[in-house]
Amino acid sequence: MFDLVARGRYPHQRLFSRWREEDQQAVEDAMRATGVAELAEQAVDTLSGGQRQRVWIAMVLAQQTPLLLLDEPTTWLDITHQIELLELMRQLNRERGHTLVVVLHDLNHACRYATHLIAMRGGKVIAEGAPKDIVTPQLIEEVYDLKCMIIDDPVSHTPLVVPLGKP
Repeated sequence: MFDLVARGRYPHQRLFSRWREEDQQAVEDAMRATGVAELAEQAVDTLSGGQRQRVWIAMVLAQQTPLLLLDEPTTWLDITHQIELLELMRQLNRERGHTLVVVLHDLNHACRYATHLIAMRGGKVIAEGAPKDIVTPQLIEEVYDLKCMIIDDPVSHTPLVVPLGKP
């Protein structure tokens, strides 16, 4: 698994260059940040889905870029691993200052973990802003053709989408 995370350093390599201490440190830091350091010697195909997602994020972190683009990182994960991954992304933003652009289709996860949402339909932006400012029954119906109620999440105090069914 270490070798996969180390591939994140490719943009910093030059033709015929050697692995430097800086590269080693970046990979080790990325693995620690994502909680996969103890898995360094394991083969990727022996890891759980949640562990694999953390390894992929570690590879991106090893690039040492301030912006992370993640397309549906919680897909195919059970709910426990989804929450762990979303918490990790929040931590990377809050504690390390990374900007994350994440595609999520679970509206309640998006409302709870994102500070800024962009709602799209047919490739066009329909609304954008803080979840509490834009997530309304009208928006959900316009974007998803779905009637819903929006209630306050009692834990996070963010919008909670409760589907009512198709119009």
